[in-house]
Amino acid sequence: MSRRTTFSRRDVFKLAAASFAGASASGWLPLLAARAADAPHRKRACILLWMTGGPSQTDTFDMKPEHANGGEFKPIETSAAGVRISEHLPQLAGQMHHAAVVRSMSTKEGDHTRATYHLRTGYRSQGPIQFPTLGSVLSKQLGSDEAELPNYVSISPYQFLSPAAYGPGFLGPQHAPLVVGGGNLGVAQRPGGDYAQSLSVKNLELPSGVSIEQADARLDLLHGFESDFLASRGTSLAESHQEAYRKAVRMMRSSAVSAFDLDQEADELRDAYGRNQFGQGCLLARRLVERGVPFVEVSLTQIPNQQVFGWDTHNDNFNALKNLCGVLDPGWATLISDLKDRGLLDSTLIVWMGEFGRTPKINGNSGRDHFPAAWSTVLCGGGVKGGQVVGKTSADGETVEDRPVAVADLLATICKAVEVDPMEQNMSNVGRPIRLADPEAKPIEEILN
Repeated sequence: MSRRTTFSRRDVFKLAAASFAGASASGWLPLLAARAADAPHRKRACILLWMTGGPSQTDTFDMKPEHANGGEFKPIETSAAGVRISEHLPQLAGQMHHAAVVRSMSTKEGDHTRATYHLRTGYRSQGPIQFPTLGSVLSKQLGSDEAELPNYVSISPYQFLSPAAYGPGFLGPQHAPLVVGGGNLGVAQRPGGDYAQSLSVKNLELPSGVSIEQADARLDLLHGFESDFLASRGTSLAESHQEAYRKAVRMMRSSAVSAFDLDQEADELRDAYGRNQFGQGCLLARRLVERGVPFVEVSLTQIPNQQVFGWDTHNDNFNALKNLCGVLDPGWATLISDLKDRGLLDSTLIVWMGEFGRTPKINGNSGRDHFPAAWSTVLCGGGVKGGQVVGKTSADGETVEDRPVAVADLLATICKAVEVDPMEQNMSNVGRPIRLADPEAKPIEEILN
C-alpha cells in the first residue's frame, strides 16, 4: 500500500472530487446516497460464508454412509464427540468443537433466485416491499456512522442469480455493502491469479497526475456548488450526497484502510488460508473484523478449473465437491483458528450456508439437484455453543425427522447470537414496520450461549 498524505479536517471535502470517479467505479460511493442512522456501540461481528448454488448436505455435514443416497464419500470423526462430517473437510473436523451443525433446515423455495432472496433477507418476496439483505440489517444494528471503514463488506459476491438479495432494500443505500472482488470469476478460474490485487479496493489514492493543490481547487469548487444548492434546495438526499463524500474521504485518509493490504500478512498464514479467491477472502474478513467491521461476507462461487458452477452440482457432483471442499476446508478452518488465536472468535459469529441443499438421491448425471426440504447450515464461534448437532433427517435424507428449522428461525438465531433483538423493527419503503426476523420465528435456543 503506497504512502498516503495526512489531511486536516478541512480537507475532507477537498479530496472527494478528485477521487469521485474512482470511488464510483469501486461500487461504494454511489450506494452511500443517504445519511446513515445512529447505531449502538459495536459489540459483536458476523462473517457469512455464502455458498453460491446450494451445497450438498449429504456430502458435507449430514452423511448417509449406510444408504445408497450417501454416495461415495466417507464420514470422519471430529473434535466434537459423536459429530461426523465429510472426509474432504479434514481441517474443519479439527474445529468442530466450535461449531453447531443444523441438519434440519426445511424451506420452501427451490429456485435459485427466490431461495437466495429468502435466505439472505429472511423473507419471501412480497410485492413492493424491498427487504434488506442480512448484512445490511446487522451492520445497521452493530455498526457506527463514524467508523473509518464501511460497516458491511461483501467479498466476491455473485449477484446475478438474485440481485435484490444483495441490496439494502428499504434501509437505504447508506447500509449497502462495499463490494470487493465482485465480478472476478475470471480471476477465480485462473490458477495463480493475483488474488491480493483482486481483493483490493481501487482508487484509494489520487489519480495519476493530480496534485493535492489541484484536488483542493476542484473540491473547493464542488463544495461551493453544493453549499449554494443546499441553501435553497436542502433535502435529505442532497445532504446524504455530501455525507457520501465525507465517508469516502474518511476511508481514503484512514490508516484502517490498510486492512485491504494482504501483503502485510506472513506468507505462511496466507498459504494456510489457501492461495485462492475464497481463502484470501477469508483472510481479508479476519482483517476487517479485527479493525471493527461488524459484518463481512465471503462467497465461494467458482474455483480454478471447475466446470460446474459453484455448488450447483447437477452434474459430476462428487468430483466437483472434492474440489470445492479442497478450497473451503483450509479457508474456513484457518479462519476459525486465526480468530481464536487473536482472541476474536468469542465475539465473531461465523455462518456457513447456501440458498438450499441438494437431493439425497443421485441423478443420472452423477449429480444432485435442488432440494430445500431437508438440508444443513453451520454456525460457529461467538454466541454459539459448539460441538453439537441440531435436528435429524431420515435414513435416506429425504425428510426432517426432528427439530425442523425454518428460514425465520435461522435468521432470529443469528440475530440473538450477535446480541441483536430479532423483534426490533425498521420502517419499510411502504410505510409498514418490519421486524428484523419474522414475528413467528423460533430461535434455536439450544445452541445459543
